[in-house]
Amino acid sequence: MDKKIQETVNAITARCSKRAEIGLILGSGLGMFAASLESPAVIPFADLPHFPKSTTAGHPGNFVLGELAGVPLAVLQGRIHFYEGYTLADVVYPVRVLGRLGVKQLILTNAAGAVNEGYRPGDLMLITDHINLMGGNPLMGRNIEELGPRFPDMSEAYNAEMRETALEVAAQERIELRQGVYIGLSGPSYETPAEIRMCRALGADAVGMSTVPEAIAANHMGMQVLGISCITNMAAGIAQRKLSHQEALEMAAAANAKLVKFLPGVVRRLDRMKE
Repeated sequence: MDKKIQETVNAITARCSKRAEIGLILGSGLGMFAASLESPAVIPFADLPHFPKSTTAGHPGNFVLGELAGVPLAVLQGRIHFYEGYTLADVVYPVRVLGRLGVKQLILTNAAGAVNEGYRPGDLMLITDHINLMGGNPLMGRNIEELGPRFPDMSEAYNAEMRETALEVAAQERIELRQGVYIGLSGPSYETPAEIRMCRALGADAVGMSTVPEAIAANHMGMQVLGISCITNMAAGIAQRKLSHQEALEMAAAANAKLVKFLPGVVRRLDRMKE
C-alpha cells in the first residue's frame, strides 16, 4: 500500500510541480467549484496509477492542483464511495495520497439529506462530529506505521479551530451556516423512514454515504479536518415525496454558489493559521 501511494504521488508531481498544504474533496454535484481555481492543472483519476475511479454521476473524477484566493489548493473533483464496490481502504486512498503530497488541512464537502426537521434543502451544515454506521472502518487490517498510529484519537475528528474559522467567514459573508452531526451509512439505497427515525434518535442532523471514512483516514495521518454538508433534500419520511439522485445533484449544483462565496475566505484564513 505504502509503495503504491508513493507511485501515485510521483505521477502527480511529474505532471505538476505545485505544492499545497490545503486539500479539498468535492461531493456529489459540487465538482463545478473546481472551475473557480486559478491556473489549474487537471489530472484525470484514470491517468494516475493505483488511483480508484469514480463511477457515480456528479463525480467527474479529476485531481486538480490550482490556487484559490492566491492560496495553493489540491482538489479532488469527485470521490470514491463504499457502495461502488470498493473496500474502505480503497475509498480513502485519495486521502492517503493528499497526505503524502503534504496536505495538512483537509476540507471535506458532501451532499446530504436532512435528518433535522428544522433544516431545508440548500442549507450548508458545518459538521461538528460524525457517527459511523457504514459497517466498517478504513483502518481495519494491518496498520502502516508510516501513515499513522494503530489507535488514532477521534475525540476532535473535525478541528475546532477550523470550525471557528468557518463560522467567522460565514458571519462575514452573511451566509447561514448550521452546525450538526453527520451520520454515514453505506448506501446506495436511500434510507427508510424507520432508519431516519433511528438516525435522529442517535443524534444525527444530516445523513449521507461518504465523508466518514475520509475523516478517519485524515485524522490517522495527522491532518486537520473541516467538514461541510450541502443539504440537498429532506430525508425519507420527513417530506412526503420519493428521493432521487437527480434532485440531489440539482440542489447540490445550486449550493455551489454559496461555496464559491464562502470557501475563498475560509482558505485564506486557514492559510494564515499556518504562519
